[in-house]
Amino acid sequence: MSTIENKEKNLNKLIEKLGSMTTSYSQSSGEFENLLEEKKLINDQKIEIEKKHNELLREHKYIKEKLLKFQEEVGKKSEQEQKFNQDIEELSQETESLVEEIEKWQM
Repeated sequence: MSTIENKEKNLNKLIEKLGSMTTSYSQSSGEFENLLEEKKLINDQKIEIEKKHNELLREHKYIKEKLLKFQEEVGKKSEQEQKFNQDIEELSQETESLVEEIEKWQM
């Protein structure tokens, strides 16, 4: 993120410098027009980068929310699995007790 911010600061500085330049410098009008074109190109690139950055931020937020939901689901399923295993263990113990009782009565 700091790289994007540094590039943006540098672009803004360059845009300010280009904006403050006038044809009164010892430049021909052709050079000045080239600088204006370059300024426009850099500004367009900045806008495109900002759009992509915002899109990435939206995607990051969406993926983060999906991950949190997935983690919640996994947690719930893990709880259900533990309860199921506990129920099976309890049934197993009850079955063993019943088998022991039946064996006592059969003797």
